[in-house]
Amino acid sequence: MPAVRDARTQLLDAAMAVIRAQGYAATSVDELCRAAGVTKGAFFHHFPTKEALGVAAAAHFGAMAAGLFGQAPYRALEDPAERVLGYLDFRTALLAGELAEFTCLLGTLVQEAYATHPAIREACAAEITGHAATLEGDIAAAMAATGRGYDFTPASLALHTQAVLQGAFVLAKATGGAAVARESLGHLRRYLGFIFGTDMQREQAA
Repeated sequence: MPAVRDARTQLLDAAMAVIRAQGYAATSVDELCRAAGVTKGAFFHHFPTKEALGVAAAAHFGAMAAGLFGQAPYRALEDPAERVLGYLDFRTALLAGELAEFTCLLGTLVQEAYATHPAIREACAAEITGHAATLEGDIAAAMAATGRGYDFTPASLALHTQAVLQGAFVLAKATGGAAVARESLGHLRRYLGFIFGTDMQREQAA
């Protein structure tokens, strides 16, 4: 039984690497099997179709991200605004290596398959919005601490962070490097610092 579970995980790990590198349509079942080191029979034992693998890969990527961000250093910061800014600093630090190593599987999948594979689109939407939701509590607390009124919700701002991130990944692919993505996240960080009043507090402290 453990070997069967291992084969499924190997396929999902291979899907994360290969699809991020070359896209969903360009990735064949045969190629995934070679990358995972499993037989085609093992593939179809776990996934009836390539689309089913895509749906499972989205959930697998989401679980990996949940573990990574759940253990990140910014989570230990006391101030909610600093936790949100720390999240962006952590995301920026992850912009290293080859494009396929730091870009998002979910964004890659949904950009390509949103019209042709609704099941994949829905799986990606669930993971992206679910990840955004992990920021809502800190954003709400940071907004409340300013004592100001806002004409937007914590949920909408949390989703905006993901919109900037996904756009930054697209720009990184278009330009062939992470520099533009780092700049985009820097702009977002400054914007959130303004929203939360942290920039003003630093100026007053200085």
